[in-house]
Amino acid sequence: MAFDYKKEYKEFYLPPAKPGLVEIPSMNFLAVRGQGDPNRENGEYKAAMGLLYAIAFTVKMSKLGSHHMEGYFDYVVPPLEGFWWDKDGGAVDYGRKEDFRWISLIRLLDFVTLSEFDWATAEATAKKKQDFSKVEFFPYEEGLCVQCMHLGSYDDEPATLRTMEDFAAGEGYVPDLGPKRYHHEIYLSDARKVPPARRKTVLRVPVKKA
Repeated sequence: MAFDYKKEYKEFYLPPAKPGLVEIPSMNFLAVRGQGDPNRENGEYKAAMGLLYAIAFTVKMSKLGSHHMEGYFDYVVPPLEGFWWDKDGGAVDYGRKEDFRWISLIRLLDFVTLSEFDWATAEATAKKKQDFSKVEFFPYEEGLCVQCMHLGSYDDEPATLRTMEDFAAGEGYVPDLGPKRYHHEIYLSDARKVPPARRKTVLRVPVKKA
């Protein structure tokens, strides 16, 4: 059976629908940076999705070619994730999506080193005749966060975030948003197929002691 991060690390990918504290270890990601409304047709965000998934599946399907990655094992491609902030570096304003700044992400398996990332980028470039220079190998250690499963539309997230901040305050913590610490979302539902009311999104907010 293919390895699936969502099943093996439920504490990170399948939290309950009530806030809790979680310490997130260092992970490596594929990443594309951009800005603007993610819903804009043919915008930067949708272009980033194509770049990320092309590299992610180049890595996954390398098992069928002549290039063998040391330590490779079969797996499910991890879910899409995103870091979000506004143009001034603070919390996002859901009423001003045009001001969003973001890093879109897909987690890499531990056997995908920087050199294997370089191979996958070159392989995808050669096969698809496309520019993948915007895709980064992105190591990140998130640290202490408040985490919660949000059920419903992305536009309804502020209510869940307020509940998370209230929980954090009760535990003696405050949000710690800023350079290198971001509002974080993990998308467990395919927005193309799942109606807004049924979507599941992991929300994380980095925190520090008050």
